[in-house]
Amino acid sequence: MTNRWVGVTIDCVDVEQLARFWSGLLGRPRGPSQPGWVYLGHADDAQPRLVFQPVTAPKRGKVRLHLDVAVDDIAEGIAQVVALGGRFTGERHDYDEGVVVVMADPEDHEFCLVQYY
Repeated sequence: MTNRWVGVTIDCVDVEQLARFWSGLLGRPRGPSQPGWVYLGHADDAQPRLVFQPVTAPKRGKVRLHLDVAVDDIAEGIAQVVALGGRFTGERHDYDEGVVVVMADPEDHEFCLVQYY
């Protein structure tokens, strides 16, 4: 049996807004989607697709799983996230191998921007 990771599903109240944010950040086009849902990419893409699932309740508490997004320049990455409607949480970690900053999308799902040296 072969197992393959094909996607990450994100619960969200405003499916369209969150899909636009992540599409803009990652440059992933919208793919075929179920009614009311939005999929970025296709199931057979080299990268896992992002699936935005509608829910009625907003996020509560810290998400225990998050995405890491590699960027060439951490300051430009932060500016891009903010311009797309996300925010910088103020949390930054400097390591020998690079910088990690914690960001949040428009529905407050945390993710990391990572700049490797």
